[in-house]
Amino acid sequence: MTVQTLHTPTRLPELDDTQRAQFDRSGFLVLPGFLPNDLVTRVKQEVDTWVDTGLRARSIAAVLDYATHGVPDVLELDLPGHGELLAHEPLLDVVRQLLGPGFGFHHMHSDRHAPDLPGKGWHHDYEQRFPSHRTHTMVHALHYLDGIDPDMAGLAVLPGSHREVAQKTARAHLGTDVLPGEVYLEELPAGSTVLLHSALFHARRAKPQFPGRPRYFVDASYCEAGVLWPPVKPYWREMLQRARRLGIAGPQWPDLFAEHHFSEYTRPE
Repeated sequence: MTVQTLHTPTRLPELDDTQRAQFDRSGFLVLPGFLPNDLVTRVKQEVDTWVDTGLRARSIAAVLDYATHGVPDVLELDLPGHGELLAHEPLLDVVRQLLGPGFGFHHMHSDRHAPDLPGKGWHHDYEQRFPSHRTHTMVHALHYLDGIDPDMAGLAVLPGSHREVAQKTARAHLGTDVLPGEVYLEELPAGSTVLLHSALFHARRAKPQFPGRPRYFVDASYCEAGVLWPPVKPYWREMLQRARRLGIAGPQWPDLFAEHHFSEYTRPE
C-alpha cells in the first residue's frame, strides 16, 4: 500500500484529505524528519540520562509496586526536552486534527533500545476496556529520535486493525511473525514520528543478525475528550499536577493536563 507522509513543517501543518483518509482507513500516519534537530539532540541526551542513572528503572518499579516506591522523584516530563517534545506545537496541532479540540495527555515512555533487545510481539495500546467505549480515539506518537535504518529493529503495523474490537494480546501468539497486509517501516530519517491510532496492532521486529546501533525511542499518547480514560500509572494525578506546575502546555492547550479526562486507577489483572 502507499503510505502517505507529512514532511518537516515550516509552519503548523494542516493534514490534507488524503492524509486524513489514510489515518481513518489504515490507522497510522508517517511524519519523516518531523522533529527539529535541536530538540532531537536534547531529548537524546536526556534519554541517556534517563536510562543510565536508573531513573527509568525506578519509574517502572513505581508502576509495578506503587505502595513500596511511591511517586518517582523524576518523571519523563520533568526532563525539559521531554516536556517540550510532548507539547511540541506542530505535533499537538496534528493531534488536534485527529482527535478534535480539548484532548488530553495520557502518558509518556522513554527508552534506548539496545541492538540485541528482543522484538515485541503483535499488540495494541488502546486503553479503553469495553467495546462500548470504542467510539473515542486515542493516538500514540512514536518518536524515533535517531530514525530507523535497515540494520535496526523496525516497526510493523497492520493497517485497518484499529477497527477491530479486540484485546491487546489477541495476536500475541503470533509473536512478531510477518502478517498478510502488514506495512513494515525499517527506514526513517532522524527525528521521525509515526502517529498510530492506539488500537492499531503493531510489533517491533528485531534483527538479531545485525549488530546495529541503539534505537532512541520516546512515545507519548493523547486521548480524545468526551469519555473517561483509564490511567496506566498509579500516580497519574501527581503527573498531571507536575506538568501543570511546570507550565509545559501553553495557553492554547488548557485541557492537555486536565484530570477530568480520567477515571480512577485500577491495577491491571
